[in-house]
Amino acid sequence: MAAAASRTKATRLLSLIQSGASSCPCHSHAHSHGPTAGAFSSLLKYGRNYASAKETTDYAFEMAASNIRFGPGVTSEIGMDLNNIQAKKVAVYTDSTIAKLHPLKAVIQSLDKHNVNYVVYDTCRVEPTDGSFKAAIDFARKHNPDAYVAVGGGSVIDTTKAASLYSAHPEADFLDFVNAPIGKGLPIRKKLNPLIAVPTTAGTGSETTGTAIFDYEPLKTKTGIAHRALKPLLGIVDPLNTRSMPSQVHASSGLDVLCHALESYTALPYNERSPRPRDPIERPAYQGSNPISDVWSLHALKMVVEYLPRAVKDPEDHEAQSQMLLAATFAGIGFGNAGVHLCHGLSYPISGLNKSYKHPGYNVEHAIVPHGVSVALTAPSVFRFTSAACPDRHIDAAAAFGADPSNIKESMAGEVLAEKLTRFLEDLGVPNGLSALGYDSSYIPALVEGTLPQHRVTKLAPTREPAREQLASIFEKSMTNY
Repeated sequence: MAAAASRTKATRLLSLIQSGASSCPCHSHAHSHGPTAGAFSSLLKYGRNYASAKETTDYAFEMAASNIRFGPGVTSEIGMDLNNIQAKKVAVYTDSTIAKLHPLKAVIQSLDKHNVNYVVYDTCRVEPTDGSFKAAIDFARKHNPDAYVAVGGGSVIDTTKAASLYSAHPEADFLDFVNAPIGKGLPIRKKLNPLIAVPTTAGTGSETTGTAIFDYEPLKTKTGIAHRALKPLLGIVDPLNTRSMPSQVHASSGLDVLCHALESYTALPYNERSPRPRDPIERPAYQGSNPISDVWSLHALKMVVEYLPRAVKDPEDHEAQSQMLLAATFAGIGFGNAGVHLCHGLSYPISGLNKSYKHPGYNVEHAIVPHGVSVALTAPSVFRFTSAACPDRHIDAAAAFGADPSNIKESMAGEVLAEKLTRFLEDLGVPNGLSALGYDSSYIPALVEGTLPQHRVTKLAPTREPAREQLASIFEKSMTNY
């Protein structure tokens, strides 16, 4: 009897472990809709799909992410971190708004307490340009720091990455490291000085990635620099640092997380990306969807669906704000290795061609379409377009929004996801399509021209790189969403 009772307890324990595994992003198969046995079968099938590669395509993927430290008040440790790496002179980068708020004050207080020698650059531009990058680079070259701290949103963190990169390469032309075809896209072969990123928005995930995005004003479009060498040494993810965000900034930065998660999860698989690199240093940071990124991206998507509406509607909902900060980091790990595709590729000319629209909630003097808004406005049309290439992925994404996957035919996957996205955007008060920013059909040729150079991301669409007429159709269908 004792042995039988023991077996019964063991059986119950195993059942409990198996039933709980599906809720854990690190120990479950994210693509399964069925029970544990189905999940295991799906995992095996999924692994086989990823395992084969043609000789002309890649056969491997790499995972790179910054060290992450999360916790309320953890910014107070940064002075000790800089002493621990024996920094002699630190350049602190921020913007003019954050310079007056708690996040920078907390950083400076820690640096002073631990006798860290530092200089402050507080004029980073929100939505940076090649010109603002160059001004930040000049500051770094003048002061010659041996460590960097970025306190701000993605704009500040990306600016600091550029300052670190070019100060280590005084002989480089600005376009040497900028993504092809706008720049030369040269690999970074020097080790850069350490960078500690302190994000103040729950959006870009830049604290985890080797990417720096900016507006290239001569072409009126966005581009960037992407290499693993750019990723910060440490991301200090402190929920107290996002409490000063206005509601509209919560919304727009959260939309960036949304699209990071959706695009990386539906990206071209890494072993279908070409060309195969001749040298590992040539393997791009954005490699295509892969089994590890998938886990982070899909879980981040579920977190955005649950917590972003709460964070936007209630400025005192600190749990939602904290969870969105984690979601941004999770998505950063996912897309930082898998990449993004069409929403981001199309967003760059949407921002770059804007001359008059100024989004509410942003205390800046220039016209601005926040990055998260520019990526989200085309999302419903994008995922209608891409669904035929991987309907199962689009069904998974629709399920994250509450759709019943068992009732979605593959032929309807894109439509169901697009409808869920549209209602989500409408409920958040997002502008109703490109027309709300002042665009109409006459701008479509220029928008298409601004998208075509974005090969780094558009070629990761699961449909492969779209033709001009397909891009034009997506823009046309994105003029109004609801």
